[in-house]
Amino acid sequence: MTATAPDLGSREFSFTDQDFRALAQLARAEFGLSLAESKKPLVYSRLARRLRARHISSFQDYMTLLGGQEEADERLELISALTTNVTSFFREKHHFDTLRRELMPQLVKQPRIRLWSAGCSSGQEPFSIAMTLLDALPETSRRNVRILATDIDPAIVRRARAARYPKEESETIPAELRRAWTKPCPDEDDQVEMSQTARQMISFAELNLIEPWPFHGPFDAIFCRNVAIYFDHDIQKTLWSRFAGMLRDGGFLFIGHSERVSGPALQSLTTAGVTTYRKTSASGPAVAT
Repeated sequence: MTATAPDLGSREFSFTDQDFRALAQLARAEFGLSLAESKKPLVYSRLARRLRARHISSFQDYMTLLGGQEEADERLELISALTTNVTSFFREKHHFDTLRRELMPQLVKQPRIRLWSAGCSSGQEPFSIAMTLLDALPETSRRNVRILATDIDPAIVRRARAARYPKEESETIPAELRRAWTKPCPDEDDQVEMSQTARQMISFAELNLIEPWPFHGPFDAIFCRNVAIYFDHDIQKTLWSRFAGMLRDGGFLFIGHSERVSGPALQSLTTAGVTTYRKTSASGPAVAT
């Protein structure tokens, strides 16, 4: 979160320490989100927009609204407002180099290939994974290959599923991959869309990472980058362990540049490069699905 914080002395809505603590408790209980006291000005800035949109005059009334059983959509608006969807094609390129160089020789021998983009945002990450696989393994589209792409925000998942991006965003795709796996949108000159071949490899879904997961793996690689930074250390350690249990032996976990695996997961995940971990021993059942 990098937005400039407002001067709370001239704020439009009253926002007490009690209001902030109540919001922080809800954000942690519902989404695992950790909000430090220092985030109070930024939380106000982000959520004041929601109060205006819902024609609410106070944060106390907003908390009452969030508690309503019919307000699941507003609770998702809350998490969307408090987190930042910053992504690009082939962001942190070294992860895709590792996928190509270290994992692909292993995957070509397997009848089944599964990868997971956990926190896929608007889809650039899973499509970067798909293009890497298609380029390194030309027969990928004829093999049993699936990429699961999940995010907590339904609106961002819809954008990812649409698979359309501004031309300038596509400039970060290597030229040969851009030519092979994207095409101009027939109805929007300033947009490109991903090829049907790449789209068919990916299953998009909504998922809250701190809730039970409706699948069992095992995955050959999991990308969860710049998501755990929003969680406190206890939730992070639980998440790393759950990911370790979802990986097959030899599988990779790719995380964000400011994140580090900690806790019991380090019994089976070892450092394999910059913000890259590899599973070296079983850490729980992983049943093929």
